[in-house]
Amino acid sequence: MPDDPTIVGIREVLDESLDEIRRGIADLSVEELNAAPAGGETNPIAVIVTHALGSTLSWLSLAVAAPLPPRDRDAEFRAVADAGFVARTDEMIGRILGVLDGAEWQPARVGTPNWNPHLASEPRTAAYAAAHALAHLGEHVGHLHMTRDLLRPAR
Repeated sequence: MPDDPTIVGIREVLDESLDEIRRGIADLSVEELNAAPAGGETNPIAVIVTHALGSTLSWLSLAVAAPLPPRDRDAEFRAVADAGFVARTDEMIGRILGVLDGAEWQPARVGTPNWNPHLASEPRTAAYAAAHALAHLGEHVGHLHMTRDLLRPAR
């Protein structure tokens, strides 16, 4: 059976964003991953990446009717990088990509995003979940780049 063109397209866009995350953290020190160079209530790159990947895994799982992963959304915003952060990020990226393996696209299928109490009573279609996963991930890739620019201004 040929690959579904929607799943292929989702994977292509997903690959681009996930590669941006890999490149965005590859050369950063643990201190840089945990820094909040804009100050105040802004998030360090470790938080941005942890939340972006947790959200993406959840929304894509919902989109393709895979089992929803356990998720502590609030803990994502308390993430602190250590020496294993890059390796754990790569593992999570593998899990995200694995959700699409063998997935059957049924855009009208409905699921409930139970990881967020504000959304738990708002079922969403697979089409919405996939679109939200990609848009949300792209937004956080932008946040990662802005934070990197603040950490390492052009010389």
